[in-house]
Amino acid sequence: MNHGLSRRDFLKLAGLASLGMVVPPSVQHLGGGLQGDKKNVLIIVFDALAAYNVSLYGYGRATTPNLTRLANRATVFHNHFAGGNFTTPGTASLLTGTLPWTHRALGFNDPAIASFSDKSIFHAFDDYHRVAYSHNTLVNTLFRQFLGGITEYVPQDELFLFNDGFIRKLFPNDEDTATVGWARAVKRTGGYSYSLFLSQLYEKYRDSKVADAARQYPLGLPSINNDNYFTLEQGVDWLAEKLNELPRPFMGYFHFLPPHFPYKPHRDFVGAFSNDSFQPPSKPEDLFTEGRSNDFLQKWRNVYDEFILHVDSEFARLFDALERSGVLDNTWLVFTSDHGELFERGIWAHSTPTFYQPIVRVPLMIFEPGSQEGREVYEATSAIDLMPTLLHLTGHSIPACVEGRILPPYAAGAARPGQPIYAGPRETQQAYSAADGSHCHARQRQLQIDLFPRLQRIRRGRRACPVVRHSGRLRGT
Repeated sequence: MNHGLSRRDFLKLAGLASLGMVVPPSVQHLGGGLQGDKKNVLIIVFDALAAYNVSLYGYGRATTPNLTRLANRATVFHNHFAGGNFTTPGTASLLTGTLPWTHRALGFNDPAIASFSDKSIFHAFDDYHRVAYSHNTLVNTLFRQFLGGITEYVPQDELFLFNDGFIRKLFPNDEDTATVGWARAVKRTGGYSYSLFLSQLYEKYRDSKVADAARQYPLGLPSINNDNYFTLEQGVDWLAEKLNELPRPFMGYFHFLPPHFPYKPHRDFVGAFSNDSFQPPSKPEDLFTEGRSNDFLQKWRNVYDEFILHVDSEFARLFDALERSGVLDNTWLVFTSDHGELFERGIWAHSTPTFYQPIVRVPLMIFEPGSQEGREVYEATSAIDLMPTLLHLTGHSIPACVEGRILPPYAAGAARPGQPIYAGPRETQQAYSAADGSHCHARQRQLQIDLFPRLQRIRRGRRACPVVRHSGRLRGT
């Protein structure tokens, strides 16, 4: 007697079996169906992170021991430049693959011009589940412009410990005015507010809500608009869990505020560099100096470096969590920033018309799915190159409007010695610079006026901007 199963009997039994009996765990966790050959894309941006202050790139303090360790598994770009010197142009270039004078997101909290509303990186990945989050208000302005391409927009206040979110919800079309009015009414600035009674009730309620977290931050909790508090630890925990639940394939853009000012590292990192022997090179004051003393700049550099140490620790914790969960086996992971920070030449932070390298040179590391090997790229590269590179790596077409190129080493013939790199300023008519270690200023009003028609010619493909061509490895400032 034949006791074997016939083909018909096997199919009957298979139909009765549960999915969990026949699908391996490594596939079950994909959370939205079988992924096939499509790889996820995960972009992690840490705001205002200067490559100049990253020890992986040769900085004199050990600010990023974990990035240095993980570099053995990534393609590390040593001369990578942001699209601008503050969040709006820098992030808009990341999200559109275009230069600032093309997308025109140049002023504080500006969106891109209307023609880019359906031309973002989110729109280009239209067959993916696309999710976006940022602590930064300026980034959320761009998200709202690109909502048509975002599958899942996570509101800014989702990761706040205590926030003014109800004001934004009540007055969505007048967010700026409503937030300012609320702040003046109940938040004491310089010791005063419009309502002395409500301000004290508000502060007691606020402080009770964040008391546990505040004990971990001796310099105060990180915040947006003074008291929309958050912690990077909470953000990393949330993101690690979130990524396990997303439908596959996904494209995620997550833009965290640290190490942007206010510099508020966790207590484990406070004082890490306060008594070391590091001395930054002495630089002459710039024409656009703010008159900051060396003592002032060194004080804030110390805390900024400690905040970077905190960021480095949390990114490593996120990386390890994603590796344990298997997410990295099928995900292109990007680590970068939107702009840098300056602590020299009498200038602090990045609200400046200057374009020294600490302001526009930023980290870029790309982790290939499942890779255990590292590579290094020393050619000058730009933030506008990231979008076309990720589209190329995932088999998508690159929109005609994109001005960036596929990064080396991901495409044959991608090397481009001598290719100019451009960045845009805080205001349209302040300054434009080449990323070559030099900078250019609009020193006089007449020069500012004369710059604008030249930028129009660049946008049409004729490179007439008064910037300097650079080839080879970039050094210092």
